[in-house]
Amino acid sequence: MEATVPDERPSAEGPATFREVFAQHEFRAVFMASALSWVGDYVAKAAVTLLVYQKTESVGLSAAAFAVSFLPWLLGGPVLAALAERYPYRRVMVACDLIRMALMLIIAIPQLPYQAVLVLIFAATLANPPSQAAKSALMPQMLAGDRLVVGLSLNASVGQAAQIVGYVLGSAAASYNPQVALLFNAATFGASALLVRLGVRERPAVPNPAQRSHLLQETRQGFTIVFGTPVLRAIAVLVFSAMLFSILPEGLAVGWANEEGGGDLNASTAQAVIMVASPAGFILGGLLVSRLFGPARRLKLMRPLAVLAPLALVPTLFDPPALTVALLAALCGFAVAGMLPMANGLFVQALPNGFRARAFGVMATGVQVIQGFAVLVTGLIADRFDNIPLVVGLWSTAGVVLMAVAALRWPDRQAFSDAITAATAANAEPPDHPDDPATGDTAAGPAEPRTGDGHRRHAVT
Repeated sequence: MEATVPDERPSAEGPATFREVFAQHEFRAVFMASALSWVGDYVAKAAVTLLVYQKTESVGLSAAAFAVSFLPWLLGGPVLAALAERYPYRRVMVACDLIRMALMLIIAIPQLPYQAVLVLIFAATLANPPSQAAKSALMPQMLAGDRLVVGLSLNASVGQAAQIVGYVLGSAAASYNPQVALLFNAATFGASALLVRLGVRERPAVPNPAQRSHLLQETRQGFTIVFGTPVLRAIAVLVFSAMLFSILPEGLAVGWANEEGGGDLNASTAQAVIMVASPAGFILGGLLVSRLFGPARRLKLMRPLAVLAPLALVPTLFDPPALTVALLAALCGFAVAGMLPMANGLFVQALPNGFRARAFGVMATGVQVIQGFAVLVTGLIADRFDNIPLVVGLWSTAGVVLMAVAALRWPDRQAFSDAITAATAANAEPPDHPDDPATGDTAAGPAEPRTGDGHRRHAVT
């Protein structure tokens, strides 16, 4: 029988420490595995982009090689995440790593046609949604209370650091030999699979086979619980709103540096400085806010940080030099990182176990689609009016208004407490008998999640 995770929430004055979080050996294994695979991923992105360009001498096709990694989330992220919920999370993570390792080894074969490279990259990235969904659902089973919030902050920060390190290493390795970079990525996936297999204990799948329904029905339940539950819907609106503008400096850095000028910096250096600024601010914000403030203070800071994030980019209206743009982007990243881990922690604690992977698929898909939408729309508008700073400044001003509305409609502390208590109670219930008419469950599948403040949501346990 699986042991229950104790509720180890510290007092409001005493936040969980990094030492306490890293003392959990399963978290250490997942943290190291994530760092390795993320670095390898960004190395491979740089390498594949150059590899396709070398084969085709086409900027459009090389850009397509980079953008193809976002397609699985757009085409089937929630469905793939729901699929991950049907199997033990450790098994899903290991299988996805091994599949990606094998495909990267094939992509590294010399003289492979670029069409095959694009197809194989797409196939490899299909493993991202179930792998990330399984990891997200596993985190609350390893860490409790404020340790979960700090653990999520550490994971988010290492993801941003991996992006910086991976792009730098990938650009260097790819310029020497793209195949070397791809072999490196394959090795990181192999190491990640080994770390998870040896460092994380096996847990049974949350829903048993008798409680499963049609995969699309289970996917729909993920959308229902996220957008039908007031507390979860409020968190989703806050996170999605943050993604609408925080990605802009990074996504428009090339045009900003080359068309608007880098001031005292040349175009390539200005582009690099702007792209790195937001991840760097994110790392600093995530680590400092989670470490310096207790849970109650972080909860109070969420609304001002939410408004500060778009407000930080409003001064771009005045067309500042590249270094100033980078500082503004770093401040925006700092504010977003200060609020996201707490939002993520509240989100997973307010979810019944049986819906965590599906809900993560909904959220992650929304984040990916909204980021791509924001960069695409602002890029087209900036191209039309030939003024990137003005477009980003006005877009961010609208973001301030949007965030202010979201902050005003933010649920009170009691609403979050009630939602977390309801989810905890649902998680503690024994599995219903699949044919028990008193529960309303049958072998056809789980009951629909009930939503609403103060109402119990049925959990598939």
